[in-house]
Amino acid sequence: MTATNGLAGRREWTGLAVLLLPTLVLAMDMGVLFFAVPFIATDLHPSGTQQLWIMDMYSFLLAGLLIPMGALGDRIGRRKLLLAGTAGFAAASLVAAYADGAAQLIAARALLGIFGAIFGPSTLALIRTTFHDPKQRQAAIGAWSGMMMAGVTLGPVVGGLLLDHFWWGSAFLPAVPLMLVTLVAAPFVLPEQRAAERTGRFDLLGAALSMATVLPVVYGIKTLAVEGWSPLAALVLAAGLVVGAGLVVRLRTAANPLVDLGLFRIRTFSGAITVNTIAMFAMIGFTLFTSQYLQLVKGLSPLSASLWALLPSLGVGAAVGGFGALAGKVRPAILLTTGFLISAAGFALITQIGPDTPMAAVLVAAGVIAAGSVGTITITADMVVSAASADRAGAAGATSETAQELGGSLGIAILGAAGAAIYHTRLDGQLPAGVTGEAASAARDTLGGAATVAAQLGGETAERLMDAARAAFADGMHVAAAVGVVFMVAAALTANRLMRHLPPAGTEQPADEPKVLAA
Repeated sequence: MTATNGLAGRREWTGLAVLLLPTLVLAMDMGVLFFAVPFIATDLHPSGTQQLWIMDMYSFLLAGLLIPMGALGDRIGRRKLLLAGTAGFAAASLVAAYADGAAQLIAARALLGIFGAIFGPSTLALIRTTFHDPKQRQAAIGAWSGMMMAGVTLGPVVGGLLLDHFWWGSAFLPAVPLMLVTLVAAPFVLPEQRAAERTGRFDLLGAALSMATVLPVVYGIKTLAVEGWSPLAALVLAAGLVVGAGLVVRLRTAANPLVDLGLFRIRTFSGAITVNTIAMFAMIGFTLFTSQYLQLVKGLSPLSASLWALLPSLGVGAAVGGFGALAGKVRPAILLTTGFLISAAGFALITQIGPDTPMAAVLVAAGVIAAGSVGTITITADMVVSAASADRAGAAGATSETAQELGGSLGIAILGAAGAAIYHTRLDGQLPAGVTGEAASAARDTLGGAATVAAQLGGETAERLMDAARAAFADGMHVAAAVGVVFMVAAALTANRLMRHLPPAGTEQPADEPKVLAA
């Protein structure tokens, strides 16, 4: 039943519950193969390049297509794209689960990325246009943000638990029933929504330029972050940036642009995009260190490490609820500044953690970082879609999600590079006698490489190597955390400056800034 006083009723809240199902799946599939790689390697025998594409194809295509699909949903109908995307995602999940070759699995992962991008922007856009009361919309978007983060956390855990009992393809199967529920329920609880005015053709050239910008940029950043300097990756990144300049020109001159650049002249929108990007920089960027610390420093199995890593999600849940409750009472600038300072405190705690520090300490620190970051995302997600008109909600939300993807990639690249540089330097002068040549090179590359070399050496030499490698890793983690502190403090100052003109959520915006942008 829908309320008659402008407030959401039972039908709207049921619709939100339905929208949270594909949101959960979209996020879970980013990490669901985390533990499956060895099993896939044994069964399908992929080459090294194929193995990388099995892992990355999903996130690359998802990032590249979010903005075009968000704009398309605004034109032809968000529920229509939601249903098409979830149906395709369910089918692609079945193809991936029963793939009998590496090429087929890569193709299935590509389809998952495409269909995920088709329905992804519609979930946030439908929330924007379904919940008219600002406080209710803030609560609904807070639930959406929390479900997105829950999916990122649960993906590796669900995959690991299934792999303990079934074949590797079972990791894709949980998506199928959740998507089927969405397909059955959505037509009954979600109205069709699209832009009121649709003049001109869809900007196909803008969509192509958007993909040709985002895909190379994300690929270049991730490749440089994971594999180190590569001329090809650098060239691909540079090419993406050049195409990006062409995209800006297209958006400025097209009669019906994919994304209205006027959105970025609204301080609320541009400030929220900036804040979201930095928040994901912090949270995703440090996940790499937490995972390695638990597995290679504390010696946990991948599954045990992922289960322990669930503990920081308690802080995330508290942050979503706390920041959402305060949004209607406290100015956004204060909340955002507080969130970034909380993350800065978490990074500061990391600088005090060493190889022998109790495991609880790193989990608490990681929880503090995540709580501050997710708290800011909870606030800014509503700002993004509320700053745009209802007609532009899909493109606006997709722009924010793409910025988050870029922020996470930059976090891995910058924090990872800082930690790796210190690790190389520290370990280079502390390798025990007998570790030379290719073994020394492998040990200096990564902590995982040092663990592999130690397993081959055995004895006292292996113990000395791992002691030195763990100490060098901790030093690198400290420097990366210090970089994180600097970024978070700078982000707090930036958020305060960009958002200080805004009143608490649910009250009127200043007269000098339009509440929505006309389509």
